[in-house]
Amino acid sequence: MARRTALITSLAALALVAGGVAPVVHAAEELPVPSQDPFYTAPDPLPAGAPGDVIRSRKVDWHPEPFRILPAPVKAYQVLHRSTSATGTPNAVSATVLVPPTAWTGTGPRPLIAYAMGTQGMADECAPSYHLREGTEVEIAFLAQALFKGWAVAVTDYEGLGTPGTHTYAVGQSEGRALLDTARAATRLPEAQLSPNAPIGAFGYSQGGQAAAWAGELQATYAPELKLVGIAEGGVPSDLNEVAAFNNGGPGSGLVVAAAIGYSTAYPELPFAEHLNQRGKDVTEKVRNSCVAQLALTAPFTRLNDLTTTPDLINHPAWQARLVENKLGTVKPAAPVYLYHGTVDELIPYAGAKKLRDRYCAVGADLQWTPIPLAGHIVAISAWGTNALNWLGDRFGGKATKSSC
Repeated sequence: MARRTALITSLAALALVAGGVAPVVHAAEELPVPSQDPFYTAPDPLPAGAPGDVIRSRKVDWHPEPFRILPAPVKAYQVLHRSTSATGTPNAVSATVLVPPTAWTGTGPRPLIAYAMGTQGMADECAPSYHLREGTEVEIAFLAQALFKGWAVAVTDYEGLGTPGTHTYAVGQSEGRALLDTARAATRLPEAQLSPNAPIGAFGYSQGGQAAAWAGELQATYAPELKLVGIAEGGVPSDLNEVAAFNNGGPGSGLVVAAAIGYSTAYPELPFAEHLNQRGKDVTEKVRNSCVAQLALTAPFTRLNDLTTTPDLINHPAWQARLVENKLGTVKPAAPVYLYHGTVDELIPYAGAKKLRDRYCAVGADLQWTPIPLAGHIVAISAWGTNALNWLGDRFGGKATKSSC
C-alpha cells in the first residue's frame, strides 16, 4: 500500500488542525486493497438502470478518532453505482455515504454534501473509500465538520479510482458526472434515509474543486432532479492548458503526466502512449501506480517533451479539442458559487482563477469570489475550507448570497 511521505503528512496535519479537528494516528484494521476486493468490480455487463442507481452497497465500520466528538458512531456505507464517462458511456463508480447517527431536526430534509476529494493519486488503493475505512484520509476534518452540523456526506471515488481501469484524472466532464451520480446514489440508498428532495451542496478543493465546478455546470442538463443549492470550490484547475504550461518542467510535473494519462484514458483517440520514449513509458507506469505523495516525487522538473518521441503533443488538434471541452466557465452554473484561491498558489495559477472568475461573471453566475492573500495551495484550503463549508450552510439555510460580479 502506498504511504504518505513525512512532508505530505506534515502538510496534511496542518490542514486538519486549521480545519478545526486535530488528526489522531491510530492502527487501522487490515483491509484488502480495492484491486483485491470484489466489491469494487461491477457486473459485466452492467445491470439495467439509470445514472446514480445503486449496483451494490455494504455497511462498513468507520470510527476514526476525530469522530469521538459525535454522540455515536457515524453510519457509513460504501456504494457502487452507475455513472457516465466523459464520452457518454455507462460505467460504474464507487463512493462512500456518511450519515450522522442522530435524527435531523432542522427545517426540511437533511442536507447532503456531495464531496469531491483533492488529488488522491492514480492507483486503485488511492481511492477515498479505501482511505476512509483505513482512517488515513487527509481531508477527514472537513467531513467531520459537515457531519457535526447534521449533514450527510457522499464522497465520490471518481471514475477508475478503486474500480477497475485507469483513473480519468483531471477530466472535468467525467468528474462532474461522477460527483452528481454519487449524490444521486446517496439519495437512492434506502439505509441512508435521505430525501430525493434533499438540498445538496457540492464541495471540493483542487481536483475536487474542479469536480464540484463541473457538477455545477452539468447539473441542469445531466441531473436536473437534484436540488443543488450551492457549489463551494477552491484551488480549481479550470483550464488544463494553463495548468499544464504552469507545471510543465516544474516541481508539479508529475501531475501533468497524471493528467495526460487521465485524458488519454477518457479519450482513446488522443495520441499519447504510442509517442512515449522509454523514459516516458517508465514514468507513466510509475505514475499509474502511485498515490499522491509518490506521484509528486515522480519525475519532478520534467517536461512532457522529455518523455515523448513527438514534441508538443498537447498542441495536437485532438488534444486541444478535448482540453477546450473541459474548460470551465462557459456555462452558467446551476447554483450559486463560492470560489476561493490562494494568491501564491504554486500548483494552480492564481491568474487562471481570476480568469475563471471573469468567465463566471460573463455567463451570469451568482458568484462570491475570495482571494486568499499570500496563501499557497495547501494553506488556502487549510485556512478557508471551513468558511467554504459555512457558506454552504448559509445556502441550506436559505440566506441571500453576496455576488462579486
